Amino acid sequence: MATESKAQRIERIKEEKDGLDVLQNILAYAQSGEAVHPEDIDRFKWYGLYTQNRNLQDPEDETLYFMLRIKLESGYLNTEQVSAIGKISKEFGQNSGDLTTRQDIQLHWIKLKDLPEIFERLDRVGLSTLQAAGDCPRNIVSCPVNGIDHDQIDDVRDIVSALNDLYRGNREFSNLPRKFKVAVSGCSKHCISHEIQDLTFTAVKRPNDDVVFLVSVGGGIASNRRFANTIGYVNRSNIVRIAEAVTTLYRDFGCRDNRSKARLGHLVELWGVRRFVSEVEYTAGVKLENYDTVEFTPYPYRNHFGIFPATTEGTSFIGCAVMSGRISGENLIQLGEILTRYGAHGISLTTTQNLVVQGVSQMNADAMAETLETLGIYSNPSAFTGRTQACTGLDFCKYAVSETKDTSLKVIDYLNKQFPKFQEPISISINGCPNSCAHPQIADLGFVGAMVKQEEFRVNGFDMLVGGYLEGNESRFALKTRVKVTPDEIAPLITSLIREYEISSNTNFGKFLLEKYQHASPFSTPS
Repeated sequence: MATESKAQRIERIKEEKDGLDVLQNILAYAQSGEAVHPEDIDRFKWYGLYTQNRNLQDPEDETLYFMLRIKLESGYLNTEQVSAIGKISKEFGQNSGDLTTRQDIQLHWIKLKDLPEIFERLDRVGLSTLQAAGDCPRNIVSCPVNGIDHDQIDDVRDIVSALNDLYRGNREFSNLPRKFKVAVSGCSKHCISHEIQDLTFTAVKRPNDDVVFLVSVGGGIASNRRFANTIGYVNRSNIVRIAEAVTTLYRDFGCRDNRSKARLGHLVELWGVRRFVSEVEYTAGVKLENYDTVEFTPYPYRNHFGIFPATTEGTSFIGCAVMSGRISGENLIQLGEILTRYGAHGISLTTTQNLVVQGVSQMNADAMAETLETLGIYSNPSAFTGRTQACTGLDFCKYAVSETKDTSLKVIDYLNKQFPKFQEPISISINGCPNSCAHPQIADLGFVGAMVKQEEFRVNGFDMLVGGYLEGNESRFALKTRVKVTPDEIAPLITSLIREYEISSNTNFGKFLLEKYQHASPFSTPS
């Protein structure tokens, strides 16, 4: 009998039982204590659950631990929800917590037997893990200051809500070829980075002040390493129809024979943009308006750090950096207490592992920002604190080669001491494996987990990438250098590069790196 390929196995598993149906199994396993069937382990992803790397686990501890991803629709948490997640983390997750690039929160060390209680507590405050992972639409990302920013192009909260209603628990779209990442942008800074999403609707204001939405499809940075194609404009009233059409085409015609060729961008490549647009228009019954040139914010300036007046009179929002996206349960509880003390409404997460405090009175904003710094949450972050990202890494991720979070914190601390007055926003990504959870391919400096030769040994380390950048048609993926480093070598290497840059004639760090490593090759991921 022929052995199933990985793709065949996963497609069979999904056909035999929809991922949305696995909740009853999760609860049954939790009650009975019996071993989980490997195929149900795969389906657990539809409820945000991944088995955890045993790297930090005591060898004598046979417990099956999980990472649990909590899906935050609109990326928003009110004060009660912040505190609830913090308490769950402390009681059931060994005080763990990470912010993700899709505006979610992940906890670690979760035991199966505790999931019924965890799910009940989340439900009690209006939260869920449903479709936080799996071959389905992932969390829809949007600007963290939707509806409260004076500079926004458009308030898109109603669109995000409508798309969440389209996808949430919808069995029509619960079995896609692979994950499907949707974004909606009304932001003048284009902070959700449409260039790397599967499907994005970006608000554009016309000279007559009418707002239309640019449709982009097929972006990605892992096995589907390509920038999204802009395929035309659509009116607000037709966005859900276009989204439904694109998702339907992806479901029906996306590749299911090879997991490395199963993203939407591969279908766009296979069909070509012209045919893809034609199929979308026919399926949706909507004609897209032809695309013309749009100016996009350069990647280094796509953030909301600082204190700003909000659209509600007398209130402010505070954009803050959370170093490498790591936030403990205890810090979440303390954050909830601070939100309450200063009368803020809640927080919204960003796509760069940071957060924005919403609804604080202008009178309290400065004092609250100072208090937040006691938790390591900075409204005026350094060039390195605000733009360094790190994936889950070897501590918890089964795919990782190298540790990332502690490494990134050491790098930030080192660079802050070396360059206390450095102002140019430099993006740094520390990624534990060739997958792209921390987006190394679009950073000025990307470090990708790899084995590194050190004398006669091979140790956990990183390949260095340089020169990634986003700005519409000017976007570029990072180049892979021949430089390999151990974790302890990253900060000194970056220091030497910055010092060399400071005495050069170049005025842009990313371009300096491209010139220095001009013979490097485009980074590619293994199939």
